[in-house]
Amino acid sequence: MIRTLIFAALAMLAGLTATGQADDLKVGIARDMPSVTVDTPDGPREIRRIQDETHEITGEFARTSRACPPFCIQPMSPAEGVTTIGELELIEMLKDPDALVVDSRTVDWFRGGSIPGAINLPYTEVGDRLTELGCEPDFDGWDCENARRVALFCNGLWCGQSPTAIRAMIAAGYPADRIFYYRGGMQSWRVLGLTVTGE
Repeated sequence: MIRTLIFAALAMLAGLTATGQADDLKVGIARDMPSVTVDTPDGPREIRRIQDETHEITGEFARTSRACPPFCIQPMSPAEGVTTIGELELIEMLKDPDALVVDSRTVDWFRGGSIPGAINLPYTEVGDRLTELGCEPDFDGWDCENARRVALFCNGLWCGQSPTAIRAMIAAGYPADRIFYYRGGMQSWRVLGLTVTGE
């Protein structure tokens, strides 16, 4: 009898623990992806969605309207040959050690919170720092034969920083078919409650 009671108590406790873990992941990224761990310069980092189903974004990223210009709605594709992607494709690139995810915003924006695993390459500097993306300087500018697959993002649908960076990269000789544009940027990332660095 005591053995049965102990066994029942342990089973109930295990059930509560399992339920607690399931509740922790009630808001997943995708049906088969409750969370994902990516490598960052600071070590592995888990990306997951905020679990509070009443959570709302506030502050800068809750704003719906900004003066245009300069904050005009960006086109779906910033340049011919560039592929526009969403969050799930961006996460796949974060997991791919051969790809780079680039936060093309200025340093102050990057320090205020970014996507885990992204590197900061401000749009104002990208033309001078293509070596970080696999290009090599040559007599005519850049040799980008070994350019890496890169995804660029900035603040959101109204932000022109990553489109400007993408156009500068292509003008310097970066192959457009190796560039991916996460158009939703930080605003969409935050609207979905995904993990942000520094928070």
